[in-house]
Amino acid sequence: MSFGQGGSSQQWDPWKPNSQQPWNGGGSAGGSPDWAALADASEARAKRRRLLFIGGGALAAVAIGTAVAVAVVSAGGSNQASPGTESALPGVSDLPSATGTVPSFEPTSAPPPLDPKDFVASAQKDKAPLSPDILFPGTQLTMGDTVYKKGPTADTKDCASAAKSTLPKVLTDNRCTRLIRVTYSRDGVAVTVGVAVFATEAQATKAKQQADAKSIVKSLSGGGVKDFCVGAVCRSTTNAYGRYAYFTLAGFTSGKDVTEKDKTVFKTGDDLQEFTYRQIRRRGEAQASAAAAG
Repeated sequence: MSFGQGGSSQQWDPWKPNSQQPWNGGGSAGGSPDWAALADASEARAKRRRLLFIGGGALAAVAIGTAVAVAVVSAGGSNQASPGTESALPGVSDLPSATGTVPSFEPTSAPPPLDPKDFVASAQKDKAPLSPDILFPGTQLTMGDTVYKKGPTADTKDCASAAKSTLPKVLTDNRCTRLIRVTYSRDGVAVTVGVAVFATEAQATKAKQQADAKSIVKSLSGGGVKDFCVGAVCRSTTNAYGRYAYFTLAGFTSGKDVTEKDKTVFKTGDDLQEFTYRQIRRRGEAQASAAAAG
């Protein structure tokens, strides 16, 4: 009795349990296995492994992504929204400003500038040197396009001795401490300026108020300037600034009377009155600047 090739007629499946691998029982000598079938089975197994590996990698990537997402959502801690309430995410007003906080400073104000008049208003503050050449420097004076030649100067503590008519009493009553005089001339017209010094501004102001049309200083001649305003009619002015009262007396060196038509005489008196005011004010400005710098 003969048997077939032997074994079971069941087909071998490498992926099915209890499946039997076929053998070529009667083909070749020595019962050699079917190498082609084994190769096919090995390739099938390798292919399936690759498919399983790719599928498992994709599932792992999805799992990692889910874990990262959960971590990001959970990082807020107590800021997680509760059921039935709005999210606790910060609003626009709660976000920090990109420009930061601008520092603020308390407003400050500069001290007011020192008033020059304060430094010539009293002897206590008016300490700068004073003399005819300091108050009226140089040998000539230019006002606009007009040049005046400087003549003689005088300085006395006996104020009444350098004044005439009603002025000596005014200076004495208000306690004048010093009277400085200087004369300027041009083209036959001369003017004497008298600066009376007092201890306070109030005294100088009162002297100005008490002076009248007859309150004049004595003209000062010499140094090439002839006598003037001795018996002739002359033009006079009176003013005050700080603790200083100042007077002008202008007229012709020829002895001629001054009338309202003599504009040159009026201009000469006005120029010297203006210059005297400027000099006294500059005195205050210089002392105010020195005090501010100190």
